[in-house]
Amino acid sequence: MKSLLRTPLAALGLLAFLTNCATTVTEKEKPTVTSQPMEAPVATGAVRSDSTGAAATATDARVATTASAATAEPAATANGLPAEMAGAPETAAPNTPSATAASAERAKEKKMTAADYRTMLESADSRLKTSPKDPAALLQRAKARSYLKQYKEAIPDYTAAIKYQRNNPDAYYNRGVNRLMMKQYKAAATDFSGALKYRPDDKESFFGRGVAKMQMYQYKPAVVDFTKAIQLDSAYADAWEYRGISYSSFDKLSEARRDLERAAKLNPEAAKSLKRYVGANDGLAPIKPAPVAKPGTGYHPKPGYHKPATAPAASTPAQ
Repeated sequence: MKSLLRTPLAALGLLAFLTNCATTVTEKEKPTVTSQPMEAPVATGAVRSDSTGAAATATDARVATTASAATAEPAATANGLPAEMAGAPETAAPNTPSATAASAERAKEKKMTAADYRTMLESADSRLKTSPKDPAALLQRAKARSYLKQYKEAIPDYTAAIKYQRNNPDAYYNRGVNRLMMKQYKAAATDFSGALKYRPDDKESFFGRGVAKMQMYQYKPAVVDFTKAIQLDSAYADAWEYRGISYSSFDKLSEARRDLERAAKLNPEAAKSLKRYVGANDGLAPIKPAPVAKPGTGYHPKPGYHKPATAPAASTPAQ
């Protein structure tokens, strides 16, 4: 969470995510992820399996970093949904906005200023003094904290909001983006699954889950999620771009070229990924530098590349 790398993903509802992410050239190179109001963190703690990613796991929640040393990954149910959803109702909470409306609200919020987020935080604090179990106020305060980069502090409010309203897809989505920023990729993927249970047509939740899977070297499963996002919005440039990068990671270069060319038509900035991962149509070989991260502002990648603080050796995935 170009999206998490350049400036793409839409993430925290507020954080125009997740999202988006940093990517890699080959399966042996680790992607990194970012989300809107923050700089892209370096991905660490992923454990790579084969190209299917079927056995991939992550110890992200236990990786100590200055930004997110914080909490252990929450347990998930057998079907990969958040543990809080056990026994939760099947229908979304009353007045839950549609996927289109939710996306528009995220876009609006990401344009707010730091002063706006502080005001948002103060308003939620005031409401919670009289109604400490108000799920809407808890979610508002959590999102404000996420925008202010207070990721660790936001988690308890997201979790409380879900406790009092377990069928709110926005709470799961935004917590998922927050967890991406904390490098808790497995937990983030679980939260996006929770959001999709109650809003199955949310392209940004599919995109966010795909980004989390890329961070865990699960490139083929990531392709499935990006494909679903594209099916919901054929003009979703970030999804085309990240699916193309995922394809290139397990040597599906014709598919990668197709997707990256389509992404470049929708967003000229994606031409950088086209050249980097599959080579341009001028016959040049793909560029395969050390792992790179695209600084981003959410789930929608934007321009600008930079090398992460540390680049794991291509032959030795981080353990």
